[in-house]
Amino acid sequence: MSTPFPFTAVVGQDDLRLALLLNAVSPAVGGVLVRGEKGTAKSTAVRALSVLMPEVDVVSGCRFSCDPDAPDPACPDGPHDGGPYLSRPARTVELPVGASEDRLVGALDIERALAEGVKAFEPGLLADAHRGILYVDEVNLLHDHLVDLLLDAAAMGASYVEREGVSVRHAARFLLVGTMNPEEGELRPQLLDRFGLTVEVAASREPDQRVEVVRRRLAYDDDPDGFAARWADEESAVRARIAAARRLLPSVRLGDPALRQIAATCAAFEVDGMRADIVMARTATALAAWAGRTEVLPEDVRQAALLALPHRRRRNPFDAPGLDEDKLDETLEEFGGSDDDPDPDTEPDPDPDGPGGGGQPPQDGPEGDAPSGDVPAQGEPSQDGRAPAAQGAGEQSPVRAAEPFRTKVLSVPGLGEGAAGRRSRARTEHGRTTGSRRPRGTLTKLHLAATVQAAAPHQRARGRSGPGLVVRRDDLRQATREGREGNLVLFVVDASGSMAARQRMGAVKGAVLSLLLDAYQRRDKVGLVTFRGSAAEVALPPTSSVDAAAARLESRPTGGRTPLAAGLLRAHEVLRVERLRDAARRPLVVVVTDGRATGGPEPVALAGRAARLFAAEQLACVVVDCEAGPVRLGLAGRLADELGGTAVTLDELRADSLAGLVRDVQGTSRRVA
Repeated sequence: MSTPFPFTAVVGQDDLRLALLLNAVSPAVGGVLVRGEKGTAKSTAVRALSVLMPEVDVVSGCRFSCDPDAPDPACPDGPHDGGPYLSRPARTVELPVGASEDRLVGALDIERALAEGVKAFEPGLLADAHRGILYVDEVNLLHDHLVDLLLDAAAMGASYVEREGVSVRHAARFLLVGTMNPEEGELRPQLLDRFGLTVEVAASREPDQRVEVVRRRLAYDDDPDGFAARWADEESAVRARIAAARRLLPSVRLGDPALRQIAATCAAFEVDGMRADIVMARTATALAAWAGRTEVLPEDVRQAALLALPHRRRRNPFDAPGLDEDKLDETLEEFGGSDDDPDPDTEPDPDPDGPGGGGQPPQDGPEGDAPSGDVPAQGEPSQDGRAPAAQGAGEQSPVRAAEPFRTKVLSVPGLGEGAAGRRSRARTEHGRTTGSRRPRGTLTKLHLAATVQAAAPHQRARGRSGPGLVVRRDDLRQATREGREGNLVLFVVDASGSMAARQRMGAVKGAVLSLLLDAYQRRDKVGLVTFRGSAAEVALPPTSSVDAAAARLESRPTGGRTPLAAGLLRAHEVLRVERLRDAARRPLVVVVTDGRATGGPEPVALAGRAARLFAAEQLACVVVDCEAGPVRLGLAGRLADELGGTAVTLDELRADSLAGLVRDVQGTSRRVA
């Protein structure tokens, strides 16, 4: 095993190190979610923490790491009656994003279970992580069915495996640590709330600190063992301090004044549920123990709020996590304890032996960054789509999107086999059973009736004499299931002068924002192509980050001619490249336009030929018709005909309109009505 990078050698990142150390002192805090850009030592710090964790006593020979002082009475390897035990380092178990369900929770030997009635169980990663650390890199990319299993285990402290009437249960209490890059998508709210603390990390902009990062990394790469030896004294000091804080933790007093501050802070920031209050209380207690105190002070409560509340304040996927520190200080002062308590505005002195305070996740951006939707337009576009004479070359400043709304479900027809999601029908590992087949590789979901039916004709030839069914591997049948998949939703947005009227463009952006919110909830990938002037631009390549798509949409300027053909051709190229990367993920193309095509020779004919490329490949397309005014030309409907897709107006896109609640994007054009 390679020598890990020393925890104490990580340069900067005080918030990250403090959050990890608090969980080492008190695992009941509930883990850490580390958000930040790539290359900021997120994974390095997490892997280095395991070396500092105190050793654990486990029952000898128990695959589930039972505590000899309090063994699990339901342990599959039990019962344990005070037998021999051993001490070993706490484990850090990494859960790969692409892991199977069996790898996470363990697997039963179905063949032996059916033929012999034996619970032959092979433990999974949850069993390995019991009483240790479960680390998930890129946790925001974890498949939904694995997220569900993690949620269940984290809530109950146990893992349950049930297959065709055979069940196994074992303890699974672990410190959950996840790292993620927000640009690649956000977490489901249920899993987000399971992380006790969150920290935002970013690379330092100070040249001296960056030089030190490079110097230490190069020294470690040249001689890992020698580099670790030079930091051994610092590592030992932090390890001893963690052990001392753990011993002190039961003696720490959380008085009523501190409890009032915690409750008032959670109420003031309108966090959901009571988990935030409990996590803040545990974090403040751990902070006091880490500082060597037996009394929780207001600065502990303040630091606990900065670590425990930012990720619990998100009201929708487009809200940036953060905390208004002025409001926090006002709340702490209003509900402060006795006069002897320190000023809550005072930061605790950083400890020389390890990270101290200073955890300050980024605040929400200042309001009013973007122009409001009621700024008067600087001129209306002409009938032929020419932009008004404003802001040079016909460009107008970005318009704020209207309020999002709940949209109808647009789905891709047919049956796919893409990544698990919630949009279109697909063959998946989870869902309703629709049939059976011979397993390809490891059997994951047994179809019991089909297996018995396959084995029944051979019982006499196999010499069956007892009550048990003689089952061979060739008899096993895998259940085929139908569920939902996530799609690639590619938005092709007209930003030309014909769309530039401010109220109209605000409504268009609001509609796209609504569809983005729907894509977030259905676990889709999204991409954004815009066209205006003389060309089209890939504003956002396909990504899982709906937040990034919303930000790019908000900043798009408008004006100029309408190169519809260029927009469609650029979208077609994006789909071609993405098909090479992920052939199983089916696309849904959403063209947002009034259907006009101007600029260049024969713009309408060029747009028609480009649209027919989509129809020839039977790509699912929907045109959101943005045409306004008393005289309607029906150009968007004609475009939908040529795309072989569906046309829907902005009003019809709303889920509460009189049109049907759910519509597939059919292979033939029609207007939703």
